[in-house]
Amino acid sequence: MTDLGPVTWPPAPTRTERLVLREPEPRDRAAFIELHASPEVHTYLGGPRPRDEVERELPEAPERWPGSFVVDLDGAMIGQILLRRATAHRRPAAAGKADLGYLFLPGAWGFGYATEACAAALEWFDGALPGEPVVLTTQTANVGSMRLAAKLGFIEVERFQAWDAEQWLGVRSARDGVRVTPPRPRP
Repeated sequence: MTDLGPVTWPPAPTRTERLVLREPEPRDRAAFIELHASPEVHTYLGGPRPRDEVERELPEAPERWPGSFVVDLDGAMIGQILLRRATAHRRPAAAGKADLGYLFLPGAWGFGYATEACAAALEWFDGALPGEPVVLTTQTANVGSMRLAAKLGFIEVERFQAWDAEQWLGVRSARDGVRVTPPRPRP
């Protein structure tokens, strides 16, 4: 279920110091294919999908739905932020809550873009659906995602085993959110 309820969609593009969060466009198709076929991106997500399968299944114009943001740097897609309702198959603590997910191309790693983009998406969410909590799930082995969850103000609810690995579930309420100052660009 992707329904975020009564939100106005699409919102105006959200601008940060270095990024733009916007709706997917047909020009983003190649980046979407790379995101879903990249072994590096899917190290903690069950592995990549075969590139030819992704190319066949991905429509020419990537699907648009409330809570799906392209992360744009200088006019090019570098990642995707997803805010959607956690489904019933998720942990009881997560079911029905908004779930934050994100994928970034490996060339965009290590520059603070995920922190900056996720903070902006959460700020949008707080304005669109005030007071609603957000959950985030990641593998405990994914050190970068664990650090990001802490920076964004997510508090551990539980750890559990799934997909042959220890998973971490955190929650962030609107009032718990931490405003994050993006790091300075690397020289």
